[in-house]
Amino acid sequence: MSDDLPHRRLNRLTGEWVLVSPQRMKRPWQGERKPPAKADRSSHEPDCYLCPRNERMGGMANPDYAGTHIFPNDFPALLTKEAGERHEGLLRAEPAKGEARVICYSPDHSSTLALMDEAGRRQVVETWCEQSAELGARWAHVEIFENKGAMMGASSPHPHGQIWAGDFVPTIVEREDVQQRRHLEGEGGNLLAAVIEAELEACERIVAKNEEWLVVVPYWAAWPFETLVLPRSQVARLEDLPERSREGLAQILGQLLGAYDALFETDFPYSMGWHGAPHGLDDETAHWLLHAHFYPPLLRSAEIRKHMVGFELLAETQRDLTPEAAASRLRELVR
Repeated sequence: MSDDLPHRRLNRLTGEWVLVSPQRMKRPWQGERKPPAKADRSSHEPDCYLCPRNERMGGMANPDYAGTHIFPNDFPALLTKEAGERHEGLLRAEPAKGEARVICYSPDHSSTLALMDEAGRRQVVETWCEQSAELGARWAHVEIFENKGAMMGASSPHPHGQIWAGDFVPTIVEREDVQQRRHLEGEGGNLLAAVIEAELEACERIVAKNEEWLVVVPYWAAWPFETLVLPRSQVARLEDLPERSREGLAQILGQLLGAYDALFETDFPYSMGWHGAPHGLDDETAHWLLHAHFYPPLLRSAEIRKHMVGFELLAETQRDLTPEAAASRLRELVR
């Protein structure tokens, strides 16, 4: 396959196609240029709702926390006791319940997951695992995610992530469940385990690896520098990770996020999230492999982002830079 000609690639996790158009990287750019957000923040901001000791919008005061800090989201998307009504027929609706939490990664307002030391990232990993286990005991799915940077809609620059747990399996997770289950039934093996084997053999799209984890730009990536973080052992959920895998995850996240920041010499924005076997599946997890998606919007520089518009909104996901070229650029920056 030529890297210079348009072609389509199948996203094995969702069953959707992605149009790859490498020749478009040569086009001139006269569109939006978004200046990167200023990174010169102090370690404590008196008007930040997430800093230690400060008062939040709801009137609650944050404790003088030293590590990670978790609290119920003051403006949750899901409610534990209230939900809408069910409607059948053409205009269908169903009730949805759940709870939402915020995880402050660090008391240091100027920090990021990329800038934290390995011990700090290790504490965040442990918090992810604990929250997945606790909330998964009573909800069908637990979505742990982070929106980093104003470009990705983050309401605060303080290093933090979110958890939304609900009594339903969200659409994208459900698609991944269907595709992984279908592969196990048809091919007799785990889909993402097969992807790992193929990527280790090809070596073209690997960004970083250690004994426990592999980071790749997936063959079907939609965003320019999208990555997939995969465990190299059969693990279905965050809480299933053994100690050595949790340590390896803290290490490889530092490598990946450091490479992101170095790529355009900016505080790199992204949305990331964990996909594990929905807890509503009980013990039916053989088809699942835990993984994290990183979706950064930047395309050519810290000022030029990828917009999902036009053809992408109305027809099919499309990308210009090939996954192989993106992986090569990131791999060179891994330290």
